[in-house]
Formats: sequence, structure tokens, C-alpha cells
Amino acid sequence: MNVLLISPGYPADMPHFTRGLAEVGARVYGIGDTPEALLPRLVQRCLSGYLHVRSLWDEEAVIAEVFAWKGMATIHRVECLWEPGMMLAARLREALGVPGLDTERTLPFRNKELMKRKLDDAGLRTPRHRHADSIAGCWEAAEEIGYPLILKPIDGAGSMDTYRVNDREELRAVLPRLHHVPEVSIEEFVEGEEFTFDTICIEGRIAYFNVAWYRPRPLIARSNEWISPQVIALRQISQPMLTEGLEMGHKVIEALDFQTGFTHMEWYRKESGEVVFGEIAARPPGAHQVDQMKFACNFDVYREWGRAICWHAFEAEISRDYNVATVYKRAQGHGHIQRIEGLEHIQEAYGEHLVWDTLLPIGAQRRNWRHTLVSDGFLMLRHPDLDTTLAMADDIGCNLHLYAG
Repeated sequence: MNVLLISPGYPADMPHFTRGLAEVGARVYGIGDTPEALLPRLVQRCLSGYLHVRSLWDEEAVIAEVFAWKGMATIHRVECLWEPGMMLAARLREALGVPGLDTERTLPFRNKELMKRKLDDAGLRTPRHRHADSIAGCWEAAEEIGYPLILKPIDGAGSMDTYRVNDREELRAVLPRLHHVPEVSIEEFVEGEEFTFDTICIEGRIAYFNVAWYRPRPLIARSNEWISPQVIALRQISQPMLTEGLEMGHKVIEALDFQTGFTHMEWYRKESGEVVFGEIAARPPGAHQVDQMKFACNFDVYREWGRAICWHAFEAEISRDYNVATVYKRAQGHGHIQRIEGLEHIQEAYGEHLVWDTLLPIGAQRRNWRHTLVSDGFLMLRHPDLDTTLAMADDIGCNLHLYAG
């Protein structure tokens, strides 16, 4: 099995997806705009070949370079787990004649308006929505949908360039911030808790799924620097609170005709109990949520994804033993990390439950919290009991502090 993998070294978890493919017996051929010598060592060890291109975003040039690549064997799969490269992957599949999502089936995963129209047609509950490519169109859609509403890029990822708008004055203030976005999706704002439904699928069958709970919702976390966002991978997936959301997730996969690979869906549960679709991507979640799955269920998620891709098989025994919480921290101040307060208490109190610490060290340059959920690092912990997990996560959120200057 020869797999062409787009951008094998980026984002941060891509080296492990590369490893996962290699460990199940695939020959992995990478393609990217990073020089091969600068790829992570893990990636270099796992690749059977690598094509360095000037730009991944010149699709015609990339396709031509792939066909001219003398070091590449016959390709059986083309994979991409990074949102911006999804359409390139689809075009390469069509050009090489290999299975997987083609451009027609990829579009609904990239175009939020088309996505919701297809799910509307399938009878699923989506937010009221319209798309607009002009200021006048935004005003017209806002009047039709009503306030509060959400504005987001029609092909965006995460909550970048996403705004809640409560009235006409806020819309007037937000529109200039979206001047660089050619087309937006305008949606009803759904008040409720936000969850994920993440899957590894094999020929349309869900072989594994994960449910995570955002605390608070990403839009709120993206709007307030003082918040320490949490993502909780839930152990008890059979609880009534989740039942209708899981049913919706299965129906979404079917309606969009997704076959084999990873998906990441977000959905809402209103106080009334109604569930509403959010959006879905044909890729895994980011910010190390795949690692959460590993710590929650005790199997190598990267390797089993590789097995699903290459051999249409899933061999891991899934044991949902833990809730896993990731608490992302943002330093106070600007510049370099000067001190960390509260970490000794956290380590003493919860040391046996902490599974991963990526907090920036003293002297490191603080990251831009608006550009990455990981921010200035995170602590990941696990515990079988949800209330205990949440209490530990809240303690970290409130009493662990990083200071920059």
C-alpha cells in the first residue's frame, strides 16, 4: 500500500499520523512546502519518499509536479488531515484515479453553506443559515435570520474570524473585520452546550467514535483572553444527554457519504434538550484532541487510523476507562514567560492523574493566543469519575498562572 500524504510534518500531530501509516505497513510518500531536511525526525524516518514543492496552494503546479516525480511509486491512497489541503487532496485523487473523497464530495466538508443545505435536505436540524459575499448580503441575511447570529468564513476552520452579533450596531462594527473574507456563512446563534462527535470510519461504517465537551464554547473562549479553555473527552457516552447527538452524528456521516478516514463534528444541546448540528470536517480535531482519545481509551489512535485507511480494518480493543481533560493556559502579560505559579500544588495534588504537561518553560516567548488554542501550553489529566475530572480541571483553570513580561 503506497500512500501519498500531504503535509506530513504539519500541523503538530501530523508526524504521528505519518508514523501510524508506516507502522501498519504502508509506504508513505510525503508532499509539502517544507524542505525535507527541516521535517521532524520522526517523519523523515517514516517516509519512503518526499516531494518538496514551492507552494501547496498552487494546485495545478502541485499536480504537475506529482506526475513528474520520478521517485514516487504507484499511489493507492491520497490523504490529507489539514483543513486547507482538503481540496488539493481531492484533486490529486481524481488525477491519480485513486479512491477517497473527490472534489464533489469534499466541497460540503469545506463549504459551510453547502454542508448545511445537504443536511437540511436529509431532514437534520441545522441552524437557520444564509451565505453572503457582500456587505449588503450580510445585512439582508441578518434581517431574515434575526439576532443574535453568528458570522463565520464559509470555508473556515475552528473559530477564527467567527463573531457573535447581538444587534444591528454590533453587525456594523464586525463587518469591517471581515473585509479579507470573500464569503461568509450567517447563522442563527444556538444557545446551548457544545460537544464533538469524532469518528474513524471504514467504508461508511463508524469503527470508533469519541465525544468531547467544550468548556466553555470555543466562541466564548476565543473572545476572552483570561479564560483557560477546557476540552473534556467523555468516558460515559451512553448517557441520555448525548443520545440524540450521537444519533445525529451517524445520520450526518450517512448524508454526506463519508467513507473512510477521520471526521470531526461539532453539535449543540439546548437547555430544552433539542440537538442542533454545528459543522463537520473530514479530518481529525486539532489541539491534541486525538491524544485525548488515546489516553481515554488506551489504544494508538494514529495507528488504527492508518490501519483503517490502508487495510479497511480496525483491530484495537476499545476500553473507555477515563474521562480526559485538557486545560489550555494563557499567560498574563506580553513577551517571555517570567514565572509560573500554582504548578507545584497541581503536581502534588493530582500528579498520578496528570498525563501530559506542555507548559512553556521560563524564558520562552509567549504565543499569540488568538492564533492557537494550545496557547502557552496545556495540562492533560484523566480520571474515571467525571465530577472529579471537572474539579481538577477547574482547579488548574483557576489557580495555575503563567506570567510574561
